[in-house]
Amino acid sequence: MKRKRTTFRWQTRQTLLYIHGFFAWVGVGLALGILGGLVGAAFCHAIKYATLFRSGHSWIVWLLPAGGLLIVWLYGLRGMHPTDTNGILLAIHSPSTIPGATAPLIFGSTVVTHLLGGSAGREGAALQLGGVLGYRLGRLLKLNEKDVHLVVMCGMSAVFAALFGSPLTAAVFAIEVASVGILHFSAILPCLTSALTASYLARFLGAETESFLLPAAFPFRFGSVGAVMLIAAACAVVSILYCVALRRGGKLWAKAVPNPYLRAAAGGLAVAVLTWALGTTAYNGAGMDVIAAAMAGQSNWYDFLLKLIFTVITMTSGFKGGEIVPAMFIGATLGCVLGSLLGLPAGLGAAVGLLGMFCGSLNCPLSSILLGVELFGAANIQFFAIAAAISFMLSANYGLYKEQKIVYSKIHPEFIDRYTDF
Repeated sequence: MKRKRTTFRWQTRQTLLYIHGFFAWVGVGLALGILGGLVGAAFCHAIKYATLFRSGHSWIVWLLPAGGLLIVWLYGLRGMHPTDTNGILLAIHSPSTIPGATAPLIFGSTVVTHLLGGSAGREGAALQLGGVLGYRLGRLLKLNEKDVHLVVMCGMSAVFAALFGSPLTAAVFAIEVASVGILHFSAILPCLTSALTASYLARFLGAETESFLLPAAFPFRFGSVGAVMLIAAACAVVSILYCVALRRGGKLWAKAVPNPYLRAAAGGLAVAVLTWALGTTAYNGAGMDVIAAAMAGQSNWYDFLLKLIFTVITMTSGFKGGEIVPAMFIGATLGCVLGSLLGLPAGLGAAVGLLGMFCGSLNCPLSSILLGVELFGAANIQFFAIAAAISFMLSANYGLYKEQKIVYSKIHPEFIDRYTDF
C-alpha cells in the first residue's frame, strides 16, 4: 500500500513537471517568436528597400569598396572579432559567449552589403540575429547552459522563419544543422512555436514570403527519377566546390592581403569590376529574381559558376550576409539547365537543383524536404526526397560551417563525431 502511494506521488510530480515544462517552453517560444518576428520583419524591409534602391542606381556598386571599409571599421570600433554563423553553432553545443553587439552589427553590415551590390544572402544573417536574441534571452532568464543552447535554436528558428516564410523548415533546420545525425527532440515544441509565431507576425507586418509553386505533379517514372538523381549528384559535387572555395578563400585572402581594410576594399572593387565587365547586376545581392527566372526556364549555363565566384569574393573579403540563398541560386540555375537537357520541366529541374545544393551545403536532408514542400508545394515531394538523400550522402563530410559536427557517419551506422571538412 505504501509503495502504491509513493508511486502515485512520483507520477503526480512527473505530470506536474511536464505541465510546467510545456507552459515554460511555449512561453519562451512565443517570446522569441514575437522578438524574431519584429526583428525579421524590420530586416526583411531593410533588405527589400536596399535592393530596390540598388536596382535603380546601378552605379552604386562602385561604392562597394567604401562599404567594405565601413563594415571592418564598425567591427573594429567595438573591438570585436566578427561573429558569424559558426559562432552561433558553437554556442549551441559548447559554453560559448555571443556578444550582444553582434545583432545590430550583422543587421547593419548585411544591409550595407546588399545596398552596394555584394553577392550575399540573408538567411545566414537571420540565423545570427536569431541566435543572438535567443542567447541574450536565455541569459536574462538565468537558464542553465543546456537550456540556453535550446533557446539559441528557438531564436534561429524565429528569425529564419520570419525572413523566409517557411516556419516548418526553420524549426527543423535549427535543430538539424548543429549536429548532423542527432535531433534534439526537446527543442521541437519551442522551435516550432517560435517559428510559427515569427512567420505569421512578419507576414502581418508586411514582410514578403518566398514561394515558387510548381504547376503540377510530374509523372514518377524511371527516366524522371534518373534525371533527378543526376541533378542531385551534380549539386553534391558543386556544393563541395562551393564549401571549399568559401572556407579556403578566406585563408587565401588573409594571406594575400593581411590588412582587413585593404582586403575588404579589394574584394569590393573586384565585385564592382566584374559587374561592369559582365554588363549585368544579375549576380549582385541575393538574386531571388534570378531564382524565379530559373523556375520559368530562363537560365544560362554559366550562371551558377559566376554566382559562386561573386559570392566567394564577397563573403571571404569581409562583407556580411549569408551563404544559403547564393547556394539556392547556384542550385536553381544549374538544375534548370541540367533539367532541360535531361527532359525534366524547367521548374522541376530548378527546384531539385535548389534543394540538392541546399542539402549538400548544409547537411540537412529533413529540412531540405520540408523546404521543398513549403517553397514548391507537396505534389513532387518524392523527387525532393530523392534529391535530398542523394545530395546528402554524396557531399561527404563537407559543409559551409566549420562548427557543424557530423556526429554519425553518412554511410555507416557509426558514431564519428567530427567537424566538417574543408
